[in-house]
Amino acid sequence: MVIMPPTAPPKKVPNLEQRTREHLFPNEVAAMISAAKQIGRHGHRNSTLILLAYRHGLRVSELVTLRWEQIDFSGGTIYINRRKHGVSSTHPLRGLELRALRQLQREYPDSAYLFVSERGAAISTATARGIIAQSGIEAGLSLSVHPHMLRHACGFYLASKGFDTRAIQAYLGHKNIQNTVRYTELSPGRFKDFWND
Repeated sequence: MVIMPPTAPPKKVPNLEQRTREHLFPNEVAAMISAAKQIGRHGHRNSTLILLAYRHGLRVSELVTLRWEQIDFSGGTIYINRRKHGVSSTHPLRGLELRALRQLQREYPDSAYLFVSERGAAISTATARGIIAQSGIEAGLSLSVHPHMLRHACGFYLASKGFDTRAIQAYLGHKNIQNTVRYTELSPGRFKDFWND
């Protein structure tokens, strides 16, 4: 048996051993959105941040740089400027999102960015990570939640609904379809007709 000196840092546990999955289920996302509304003075901002991250499969860097000029209220669309060499695209916005965005714009009328700090600047990626992690805790989730889990949740949800892999690829802005295939490979919908009782 090897005894470590008291000054040695704790051994890092690999992520795969800490988490059993890297995505959230729709009911967990809904619980996080509800919980986010109750956190601090910026509850509506925080819940809208989670809603858009999930519905549009946004990376945290894409989320915090969203600007009002990317929102077309009359056309009901949002332009997603993908990072990490992703393919940018325009997504439709649904009623729930449009209502949330209109309220957000009323709350922060002078900002060019959707999600702003107390000083009126775009929130940092660290702040967005904190909002998402805290919302997971407040929602009572057993997982330690990070922003990319919302992107994965979007992909898994779309795959579970049977949408075409190429359409999901375009929606998430993947250049390589192999990044998209994992969602369809792990979708339980592939096996739904295996047993008919």
